[in-house]
Amino acid sequence: MKQYLDLLRYVLKNGKVRKNRTSIDTISTFGYQTTYDISEYFPLLTTKKVYFKGIITELIWFIKGDTNIKYLVDNKCNIWNEWPYEKFKKSIDYKGESLKDFVEKIKSSNEFATKYGDLGPVYGKQWRNFNGFDQLKWLINEIKTNPNSRRLIISAWNPNDVSKMALPPCHSLFQFYVDGDKLSCQLYQRSADVFLGVPFNIASYSLLTYIIAKYTGLKPGKFVHTFGDLHIYINHIDQVNEQLKRTPKSLPKLKLINLPENIENLTLDNFVIEDYDPYPIIKGKVAV
Repeated sequence: MKQYLDLLRYVLKNGKVRKNRTSIDTISTFGYQTTYDISEYFPLLTTKKVYFKGIITELIWFIKGDTNIKYLVDNKCNIWNEWPYEKFKKSIDYKGESLKDFVEKIKSSNEFATKYGDLGPVYGKQWRNFNGFDQLKWLINEIKTNPNSRRLIISAWNPNDVSKMALPPCHSLFQFYVDGDKLSCQLYQRSADVFLGVPFNIASYSLLTYIIAKYTGLKPGKFVHTFGDLHIYINHIDQVNEQLKRTPKSLPKLKLINLPENIENLTLDNFVIEDYDPYPIIKGKVAV
């Protein structure tokens, strides 16, 4: 997608080297916005392969209100493993296990997963139980009954819970907007790892818009992505430059099929991506 490549170029051109909570510096800048017309296509990056099944799995996990990585691990989605592993390494039970060993223990032992797989009150908890309030259930009903509302908002940023989270929400607040029969979404992302995270975020919130539109009798409209701290880790520069050499291909289509009556019962089988022909994956190490 041209918008995404332009985003990479913008950060490379305007960003400054900046230290952060990790041991890896970033090239960082503040404030940017991109828009995708998701009524015409599904914005799944083509200049490198993106693991779409992982995006679906993570989003279903959010929707369920789950905060333990076991559901993700059991469904071959490994994007959250590093954070609980770092916590496990500081425990008295740590005996030199590798990340791979840790993940195998999460898979094989419910008891171990309960003790060491939980991330604290992250996204799913806030979406479904923000100080006792189910934001997602309220949102769907409000879109149906009060579509012109300017309050169609879900916040994952709960100051009272931030210190209890393995990673405070990067995609912290999103708002929906109904225009005729179209549903659009704007996400405010306080912190954005442009190379690794942002392609997932674009697809995830576009997918969420498709889902909410379906459950409210609407069609997907636009996804607007607004950024705070926008950064490229310095150990991703070579990968970014490789990606910028690639010409975007035609974007795929997304179909939602046989959606269950209850949104919490969504599965991978409810989603079909068509005509996705990306360039090969470009790997990069996540900064924890």
